[in-house]
Amino acid sequence: MAKKDETKNEESMKKSVKKSNKQEEKKGLWERFMIFCHGVGDEFKRVHWPSRKDMAKYSIATVVFVVFLSLFFYVVDVIFALVHSLFH
Repeated sequence: MAKKDETKNEESMKKSVKKSNKQEEKKGLWERFMIFCHGVGDEFKRVHWPSRKDMAKYSIATVVFVVFLSLFFYVVDVIFALVHSLFH
């Protein structure tokens, strides 16, 4: 019987917490926007910005990867075109 009372008390506390959270959420548009902007600023400070040397390496790797994939798909397309021309 004591467990039922405890669970009822916990449920009623959860409901009251939800109600108070809903009341706190009723903020104006401008206030919510300012909270959002402050959050963005806080996250911006945590960003690890790569150095110029790292950016050069990443850029070169990206260009090489794109060129490699372009050549790969070009070769696959040529092979399929040859196979298609043989059976058509």
